[in-house]
Formats: sequence, C-alpha cells, structure tokens
Amino acid sequence: MFKKIKQRSLEKQTEKHLEKRDDSQLNTPLKTIGFLIHEVHFKQGDLFYEFYKELTIQPKDIKVFSFLESKKKLPSLKQNQVYNKDFTWNGILQNQNAKEFLNTSFDVLVGYYKNSNPYLDYMVASSNAKFKVGLKNCNPDLYDLIIGVDIENIADFKTELIKYLIILKKI
Repeated sequence: MFKKIKQRSLEKQTEKHLEKRDDSQLNTPLKTIGFLIHEVHFKQGDLFYEFYKELTIQPKDIKVFSFLESKKKLPSLKQNQVYNKDFTWNGILQNQNAKEFLNTSFDVLVGYYKNSNPYLDYMVASSNAKFKVGLKNCNPDLYDLIIGVDIENIADFKTELIKYLIILKKI
C-alpha cells in the first residue's frame, strides 16, 4: 500500500516540477553533461565518462548518477547512487548526493533508462538541467529530445546523441 502511495506522490511531484520548468536556456552550448541511469538495465555507467572525447569537453564535466530499486547487501563506496528508500512516502528525496546532482545546472541531462520509472522520472523532472535527452518509450513530457535506440546499444546511442547535439549547435 505504501508503495502505491509513494508512486502517486512521486507522480504529483513530477507534474509540479514540469509545470515550473524554465526552458529559456534550451539552446545553451554544451559544457557540462549529466547521465541518470538505471543500474538494473545498464550496469556499465563508467562507459559514459568516455564521451568527453567526442563531446569536446573535459572529463570532469561529465557526471553519472545511478538508481537502484533496493540497496545491495554488500557495502559500496559509490557516492553517486540513489535507492527507492531514499524517497519518503510523500515523494521527497532524502539523499543529499542526489539533491546536489539534481541542483547542478547541466547543459544536457541524459535519462538513460527503459520505459517510465516514477523515481527516475521525478529526478529528471526536478533536475535543473537546461536540455534533457531520453530514450524511446519514455515519458515525452520530461524530455526535449528522445533518441530511438535500444538501451543495450551504447555505441548507437553515442553516435545519435553526438549527431543531434551537432545539429542543435550544442557542440
């Protein structure tokens, strides 16, 4: 029962963030990029750090943050993870590292996950990113650009992302 309440609260919070979104800086050139991934579908988050070469930015300007449904029993030194337990029943995020990631004003934020996920959708909607990119089968209200590639094919995604960023004169 609490799971349903939490998900409905997250959906309401997502809608509120979408209503408040400022899209006046959509055309800002790319200097920083953030990736928000679901580790169940894509475990190789470190591959995103290699994008800096083609995006003509510094490696320090790429940030990757991941989401897991539940915390693993094994201790982890990763600071860039958020779990469903980090959200209260009324849809408030409690993870300080995740809040810092979302408050970062990325020029581009990529939501790299399959389908709709209330936790990740909330994070994308509440992000201060200027331009948001998602994958096919996601909520189109959250993103400015949706790329239609399979999540397992990172090479095709990289090619398409760079192609569209060039077309949009971000790089």
